[in-house]
Amino acid sequence: MSDTIQIRQTSEKELLIEQLKKVPIVQIACEKSGVARATYYRWRESDPEFRKLTDDALSDSIEIINDMAEAHLLAAIQEGEMGAITYWLRHRHKAYSTKVEIEGSINTTYELTEEQKELLNKAIGLIFKEENES
Repeated sequence: MSDTIQIRQTSEKELLIEQLKKVPIVQIACEKSGVARATYYRWRESDPEFRKLTDDALSDSIEIINDMAEAHLLAAIQEGEMGAITYWLRHRHKAYSTKVEIEGSINTTYELTEEQKELLNKAIGLIFKEENES
């Protein structure tokens, strides 16, 4: 690959990573940086460093969006919006959760057959034999 192409690709990759940091949607980041989606995925496949950088950029961007969404949710709760209040309580307060929790234990015991006991003893013998040889 020529130096010119390498420089252009490096620049395009950097621009794409910056776009992913702003918006965690590959299609939008590709459109804004002028890189085809197929190229993005080809680069991810062939360049482990690029893959890591894009994964990190997406992760950081998703965290920012989550923070913004949570801030809006809290603002809606402060304004008394019942939908937001209900959502918060269902997902953050055990008493209002729609989850069903089941507790218990299952005890089963059964006897090994003679064949199973023999196989188990052979396996244990092999393990100890390998340890003694080491």
